[in-house]
Formats: sequence, structure tokens, C-alpha cells
Amino acid sequence: SLLQPAVCTRELCVFSFYTLGVMSGAAEEVATGAEVGVPAVDDHTVTLGFCLFTPHTIPKVVDLLVAMCRAALESPRKSIIFEPYPSVVDPNDPKTLAFNPKKKNYERLQKALDSVMSIREMTQGSYLEIKKQMDKLDPLAHPLLQWIISSNRSHIVKLPLSRLKFMHTSHQFLLLSSPPAKEARFRTAKKLYGSTFAFHGSHIENWHSILRNGLVNASYTKLQLHGAAYGKGIYLSPISSISFGYSGMGKGQHRMPSKDELVQRYNRMNTIPQTRSIQSRFLQSRNLNCIALCEVITSKDLQKHGNIWVCPVSDHVCTRFFFVYEDGQVGDANINTQDPKIQKEIMRVIGTQVYTN
Repeated sequence: SLLQPAVCTRELCVFSFYTLGVMSGAAEEVATGAEVGVPAVDDHTVTLGFCLFTPHTIPKVVDLLVAMCRAALESPRKSIIFEPYPSVVDPNDPKTLAFNPKKKNYERLQKALDSVMSIREMTQGSYLEIKKQMDKLDPLAHPLLQWIISSNRSHIVKLPLSRLKFMHTSHQFLLLSSPPAKEARFRTAKKLYGSTFAFHGSHIENWHSILRNGLVNASYTKLQLHGAAYGKGIYLSPISSISFGYSGMGKGQHRMPSKDELVQRYNRMNTIPQTRSIQSRFLQSRNLNCIALCEVITSKDLQKHGNIWVCPVSDHVCTRFFFVYEDGQVGDANINTQDPKIQKEIMRVIGTQVYTN
């Protein structure tokens, strides 16, 4: 289980979600940027949790969720990584599922997602107007958007101006995915062994699943992509360039770029005038890459192989921040989370974001 409530995958619960409107109001308010608390409703329909969204930052989060869904669906590995597959009731036949995990139809799903993206790119109106346009274009577009929002199990909040400046991106998010029980175990271990911060890089196509299933140990499983040269566990690094490499640096690029390549890209991209509006949406970019900043327990279980760390205990890794880079832009390749100045900046932002909330 993760932090935020989500609809159970059992068909009875999916139909209850549709026919009774369980959590659908929350999805509507999230899509328009309203502030909303989502309480648990029924332990068969949703898992326990609570999430608070803030105004004006939500559209970016929704577009990010849609972009992640698109990346997973367009991946040649979609049969492995597009998990969970949507469970969506057919609005024209409420007794059947239009999208059913037991009968996957990626082509029809892609068509509905294309409609979601085209409407969100063009329409800036009210939620009802957006829904109306989606229904006109594809009757499954709006139900799919509702599912994308309501199936997200993590707490994502766009950071204000008091963000981590050394990451050199305006797209910074607080990312919490651990349920209270795991967070409690993490805090207990932290008191015993202490903790530090490290990056985790993964292709954007993987984040659709990570946000809904959690950061898992993928070593020696079908989810593994880059190999596990240092054994089984969650791979982390205190050095940004290493995690940027694991993030793929763009759709379809599964080759790990060198640090020199990253430095060259960073210098080139940050000297180009930014002509795009600050309000531009992630959906307009076909080249997104992202990394997470995690807090990790510094017990003897944490294996350090130079700047590549492996944590075999999933309870000892918690996501804290998430960073997105558009159109091939990358951050500073020389960031070291063990630098006292960097650590001080991280703790400053955590102090204003996590503990006050």
C-alpha cells in the first residue's frame, strides 16, 4: 500500500466508483486545481490514506501524470511496465468495462489518451468545458483522465519558489509515497542508524508504475533495465550525473550518457534563451527526463560501491523530491548530496515543506 487512497482493482469496486461516484468529485477538483482533501471512504473501495492538494499547482501535476502514462503506453516494454492497466467503466454500457486489465487493448487506450492530451493542450476553460470537449472527441477520454488522477497513490505537490536552486529546473515537486506504517519504520531506523540523501534515476516510462506501486527492488526481475552489477536492491547515487544517466536522458535513449556528455548538454541548454511560456504544459514535450531525491537509511545494509549505492531493504528508502527536465535539458551534473552546502539546502527546503505540512 502507498500513501494516497485509490480505487481497488476488484471489478465490484470499479463499478462502485463509477455508479456511486466514489472519489470522482475529488478527481474533478484535482483536474481544475481546487484544494481538496481526499478521505478514505470504504476499505473495500479505497485504501486508507489522506492527501491534500494545493491550488494553482495541480494542472502541472495532472499533466505530469498524463505524460508519464503516455511514456509507459508508448514504450516497447509496455506489456511489462504499464502497470496497473486502467479499469474503466464504459459510459455507454455501465455494466461492462471499457478498459479491463484482463482484456488489455493498448490501441484503444492510446486513442483515448491522445484525446485527453489534445484537449488538455488546447482547452484552458472550466472543468465542465474540458469534460464536454473530451466527451465530444472520445467518450472514454474523460473516464481515462479520472482514472489517471484517482489511481495515483503518491502525494505530489509542486514546490513554490523556495525550492532546491541547485537542481536548475522550475519543475520541482514534493514526492511522498510511503504509507504511515512504512514512514514509521523508516523513522525508527533513522533514529538507530541515521540517514542521508541520494538520487534515484529511472526512465519516465517507469514512473507511471512507481507512483502507483512504489519504488521497488527490480533487480533480477522483468522490470530490470540497466543490469544489477552490484547485486540486488534499489540503486541510488549521491552524484547527480549517475542518476541522470539512469533516467535515460529522453525517450528511446537507453544508452547511459557519460558525465562529459551531460556537462556539455547542461552548458548548451542553459545558454539557449527560453522562449516558451512559463505556463507551458509537459504534454507539449516529447523529451522529458526526471530523477528523484530520496532519503536513505545509512545502516550496514546500505552497500556503497564508490558513487553507486545499493539498498536491498525497500523500507530504508523513501522518496522526498522529484525533478523534471523538458526538451532534453539536464541539471548540473556535478551535484553531490554529501556536500555540506547541498545537505543544508535540502534540509532547509524539507523543513519548510515536509514538517510544516
